[in-house]
Amino acid sequence: MLASFGIINWTIVVVYLLANLGLGAYMSRRVTTTKDYYLGDRSSPWWAIGISVVATYISALSFLGGPAWAYGDGMAALAIHINYSLVVFVCIVFFIPFFYNSGVASIYDYLERRFGIASRAVMGILFMLSMVFGAASILTATAIVITFVTGIGTNMAIVLMTAIVVAYTMLGGMNAVIWTDVLQGFILIIGAGIVLLALLSQLGPFSEALQFLALNDKLDPLNTDWNFSIPPTVWAGVIAMTIYHITVYGANQFMVQRALAAKSIGDAKKAYMLMGFAAFFLYFVFFLIGALLFVFYRGEPFDQPNAIILIFAKSLAIPGLLGIIGAAILSASMSSTSSALNSLSTVSVTDFYQKFFNKNATEQHYLLTSRVFTIFWGLAIIPLAIAFAGTTGSILEVLSKVSAYLVGAKLAMFAMGFFSKHVTEKGLLIGVAAGFFGLMIFAPLGLLQPAVDSLWALAGIDRPVIAWPWYVVISSVINIGVAWAVSLALNGKTDEWHPQTVRGQIELYQREGRDMLEDGWYLVPGKVEPIVWTLPAFFVLTLLFLWWFGTLGG
Repeated sequence: MLASFGIINWTIVVVYLLANLGLGAYMSRRVTTTKDYYLGDRSSPWWAIGISVVATYISALSFLGGPAWAYGDGMAALAIHINYSLVVFVCIVFFIPFFYNSGVASIYDYLERRFGIASRAVMGILFMLSMVFGAASILTATAIVITFVTGIGTNMAIVLMTAIVVAYTMLGGMNAVIWTDVLQGFILIIGAGIVLLALLSQLGPFSEALQFLALNDKLDPLNTDWNFSIPPTVWAGVIAMTIYHITVYGANQFMVQRALAAKSIGDAKKAYMLMGFAAFFLYFVFFLIGALLFVFYRGEPFDQPNAIILIFAKSLAIPGLLGIIGAAILSASMSSTSSALNSLSTVSVTDFYQKFFNKNATEQHYLLTSRVFTIFWGLAIIPLAIAFAGTTGSILEVLSKVSAYLVGAKLAMFAMGFFSKHVTEKGLLIGVAAGFFGLMIFAPLGLLQPAVDSLWALAGIDRPVIAWPWYVVISSVINIGVAWAVSLALNGKTDEWHPQTVRGQIELYQREGRDMLEDGWYLVPGKVEPIVWTLPAFFVLTLLFLWWFGTLGG
């Protein structure tokens, strides 16, 4: 198998990996402080940061898991990903002003200023848990590629990939993450484009492919069924997954750290806007590839659906194609994994080590510690990635399910920080606990499911089956409701708005006579620039486009 991969394919992959390591080594010369390591030297242009944001979330899970998901559920699976323009709108208007103006590397510093140190620690722990699982899933997806195209064992592939990513992330910090993301983003797009064009050339008339999809109920992207047990419906995408993705992009160190590395708040917002427009097109391509593969293979079942796109690429026998596809998927994985390691290191040092264990060390000590934590987290995700390797079904869907169990607490904490006048830290933390327990009643984890089902049976009720996109809605509603009620019961009402609320920020700027605009971009949360209104307008256009697309098979 190693020999069958071919010298051309090996050359493409090896050159790509060496380019990433070389870029990391080059960027290491510009890392002299922890701020350089976490945020770079704020020299990156907004478009590079925007590509980094895109490449970070659209990982190997999307390149492999997206087509696998669409192969099973058809274009309806795209409904989960139609909300990015709405999500970015909310992030630009509310999240970025709070975090960018703080001048700190960790977004969880906001929670300490708004509520207290305990809320910052709880959120940091939740972030690290979700990020470790996410990074492990990404490594697993990449190992599938390496094993498939080279014959290297899955476990060995995971170890090798981790070593490469740890090396360039540890050397170059955030600058290395951003600029390797730019390289990786272009390769990802090229790889997806080649696969789509090759697939279209193999299928024959596109209209016949669409008719086949329509006959098999796999063409319409807008499933309007109100059945809450079905994950990919338009309601889940517009309501539940909008809330989910607001947490991913707004309340997640993994993503926001790039915006904090921008030269100005305007550049931070423009970088996010790039994601708001680009994500839909990329996900549409990934899911269209999966749907067309269903046509190509006439719905033949696969033991490992995440490898479908690789099986197709290999069958074409085009010299260098498998190397380009392999490099594209490696690039997507390395982008997300390096971002995960850098953000895990940032939170570990700024939110825990420096805060609780060593407050007065030198800058060089914290920089060294950050690099040590990068290595530590790289080692920590290896056993989890190996465990994920035995997972069947779409890896993208599996990761989404795991993440959905945690995002409710994250969103509720920031939402109450931004908009609540009366919620206190004690009420906030009790609300977080209540949200977890409440979610377990409706959607228990595997080992707890029999016990929870028994409780439902004792009550004479069958436990409702709820699809994972709605987990965030359940936990957020419980969390916010309990936190607000407990805060009022224990502390009563508060007379003034906290300076770290949306209204409090605006009142602070007005009271101090400060300019709310910088180069045409609002510094305060809750204000919307005219150009930012194009994001919800774009969302409406995407819905119209998807409605039209669903009629093409008629």
